Amino acid sequence: MLKPGESDITCPVCKHTTTEKLPTQVCLIKYTCPTCKTDIYPKEGDCCVFCSYGTVKCPSKQ
Repeated sequence: MLKPGESDITCPVCKHTTTEKLPTQVCLIKYTCPTCKTDIYPKEGDCCVFCSYGTVKCPSKQ
């Protein structure tokens, strides 16, 4: 179960899901998957990787 301020982020390459803390001051535009080591970037039109691949959008979009 997610705690407040957390989001599950799923790698679009290997489909591994990791729970991460949502940043409150910045948009995270690069995330490295801990399993396959792929650098993940936001989809076009999204501000950060949480908006593209997370279960909870970043604080600026909530």
